[in-house]
Amino acid sequence: MSAPVILEWAVGIAQILLGLAMCCAAFRVVAGPRAQDRILGLDTLYATAMLMLVTFGIRVGSTLYFEAALVIGLLGFVSTVALAKFLMRGEVIE
Repeated sequence: MSAPVILEWAVGIAQILLGLAMCCAAFRVVAGPRAQDRILGLDTLYATAMLMLVTFGIRVGSTLYFEAALVIGLLGFVSTVALAKFLMRGEVIE
């Protein structure tokens, strides 16, 4: 087997597994018993979405998807921190 064939198979398998992880995280967001579980599910969902974009960028060979993944990562981190602060104190801006 050549290297491009192995890379194509590895990226395909990674995308399938990331899709399954996104389904599990979406279930946790919808059916989480507490708000903290839903926030962790949302955090996992944006992280796996970011990784899905990275693997898609590897498959296509475009750098645009890597930049979109970076933006999703930054916005996801900020939203997780804001939601956690809201749950702890009841307000985001002091």
